[in-house]
This record gives sequence, structure tokens and C-alpha cells, in this order.
Amino acid sequence: MKWLVLLGLVAFSECIVKIPLRRVKTMRNTLSGKKMLNSFLKEHAYRLSQISFRASNLTINPLRNIMDMLYVGKITIGTPPQEFQVVFNTGSSDLLVPSINCLSPTKRPCSKQDKFKHHQSSTFRFTNDTFRIYFGSGTMRGVVAHDTVRIGDLVSTDQPFGLIFLETWLDIPFDGILGLNYPNISFSGAIPIFDKLKNEGAFSEPVFAFYLNKDKQEGSVVMFGGVDHRYYKGELNWVPLIHPGEWSVPLDRISMRRKVIACSGGCEALVGTGTALILGPRTVVENIQKHIGATRQCFEYFVSCSAVYALPSIVFTINGINYPVPPQAYLVKDSRDQCYSPFQVNRANPSAETWILGDIFLRRYFSVFDRGNDRIGLARAV
Repeated sequence: MKWLVLLGLVAFSECIVKIPLRRVKTMRNTLSGKKMLNSFLKEHAYRLSQISFRASNLTINPLRNIMDMLYVGKITIGTPPQEFQVVFNTGSSDLLVPSINCLSPTKRPCSKQDKFKHHQSSTFRFTNDTFRIYFGSGTMRGVVAHDTVRIGDLVSTDQPFGLIFLETWLDIPFDGILGLNYPNISFSGAIPIFDKLKNEGAFSEPVFAFYLNKDKQEGSVVMFGGVDHRYYKGELNWVPLIHPGEWSVPLDRISMRRKVIACSGGCEALVGTGTALILGPRTVVENIQKHIGATRQCFEYFVSCSAVYALPSIVFTINGINYPVPPQAYLVKDSRDQCYSPFQVNRANPSAETWILGDIFLRRYFSVFDRGNDRIGLARAV
């Protein structure tokens, strides 16, 4: 009987597809990028956002994780495969990569990252469907195309994705975005890659999970089709979604030193890998900055690094369970040995009591996104 159980565990682990994630520094952490970053924040700071597709206007979350470290993983597109480093983003539903023909408004090539050479793929096909994303002072345009996409051992043939031909992004340390949200927020209306693979029976379980290593550049992972229990301690706490169709959970309150500092009557939190930060309403975020003694410099808040041992944990209570985030986790030291606060205003909705718990939170807690049961599982990461 013991051998049967062991064989079952081995078979189950083999059904999980794991994609290594690598932590990369963004422009926020380079001295040369400081002026560019401040300019970008001033012009684009979450001011956006509408996507136009077939005369429809839909709201999406803009890319928010330019201020800290990102976690990127490898996929391939096309036949023969072309490799791309993408952010696996639970805040969006579409796969987006730049075309080899992508240009900036000044007619220069887009970012210096890898671009898709569609003319070299025998399985590529265009569609007549175009899209346009409007930013505060820029735009992104492209076309919906189809090709074979590979995520580890997972293969999605004739997968729709967004091929970008015009963009105003700054140089960024990744090639594209792979969305893992529900299909109802897909800007193109096309089936997201996770849903297509799920419908084709590619997964043992319709789940994916993130382990984000907080200490090392390597060691992080996104896994599909099951959960490797070696990445967390104790039991998973399952939280039903408030709105099946997006990764939103009930947030009971936020507290410090046993005193409620936000969300006193309960509110909503989006759990997302689309940002490295923790985003919330303006007045509450400013209050948190005061509680931790942060001072504002341009668009950021800094705290003395020596204060990390005196500051309290910030506790997020989700569905009756406390999830403390200590100062060692929520204060981030940059390349200039300055510690900055990751609490920022959710500019997409600055007044509503809606929070976005990004990588700062998820580095502390292993997360499981269960599409089969419309819930999220959280446990202390190892």
C-alpha cells in the first residue's frame, strides 16, 4: 500500500508543469534610469486606460510593476520556436509580444527586447482584428494573430495573441506579458491560453500557482496543473472569489499593532502578479506612509533602512485569517541603499476601497489560483 501511495505521488508531481521564474531588476533600480522613470511616472502614472477593439471600449489594468523587481519566465512562439521572457500576469488575460516590425512614434524600433519574427514561423497566421491601448501620453497598437505557443511541456496550437506594431514603452527587462486572468476581461475576446489548454484537457487540475523567492534571483516558479506542497508551510487557506471572473477576494481589514488602519468595514482585494507593489486608495495609503515614517521624494516614499527593526508588521486579514507582512518584507532596499515603501495609490481607482496585493505580498505567501472552484489558496511560503 505504501508503494502505491508513493507511486501516486510521483505520478501526480509529474503532471505539474513548472516554469522557472527569474527575478530581474527594472529601471527603478538603476541610477541611469532614474530621470526616465520619474518622467514616465509623471506622464503615465496609472492614468490610463482604455482598450479599443472593434469599436468597443473596455477597461484593463495598466502595467504597474515598473518600480521594483519583476519575475519573468520563458515561453516560445512559432515554428520553429522563438523564445521570449514574459511576465505571467494574473491581472490580464492576453498574451502580448512585440513584432519585429514594431516601431515607436518616432519611427525608431520598439524596446531592445526580443521581438517576434512572424515571417519565420510556418504556423503563423494573421487576422483582421486590431487593437489599440491608450495611455496618458501614448498608445500601443497591434493585431490579433495565431500561432503555436509553448509553456514548458504545454503546447497550444493556433493560439490567439496580441502582436504589437506600435508602442511607447520604455526599455523594459522583459519581452511580453502572458495573462492568466479570466476570459471575460480579454481585450480581444479571444480565448486566453490557460482556458484553451484547460478545455483541451492539458491539466490534471485547472489550477496554477506561484512561488516567488524573496531572497534569490533564481528559485521562483509558476506551476500549472497542480500544487507542489514543498513550496509552502502548513495548510492552504482557501478564499472564495468575490466576483468569479476576476481574482478578487474579501479583505476584512488592514491593521498595525492591533489597530485597524484601513478597510475597517471590509473591502475588496485583487491578488495579482501584475504589480510588485501594494496599491490602495489615496487617503489610506498616505496614512500608512505616516504610520511607518515614510517621507516623499518625487513620486516615491522612503523610510530609513535602520527603522526596519523598529517598525511593526502590517496585517492583512483575508476571510478571517491574518496574513502579516513584516517590515523586512515590505521595505525594499534599492541599489543606492535606500529603503522605499511599496505602498502606492491605486490610480486606476484612487478613491474606492479596493486594494491590489502584488509581489510584495506574494513573496511572503504561496498562492494558488483555482479556476475550477473560483477561489484562491494562500499559505506561508517556505
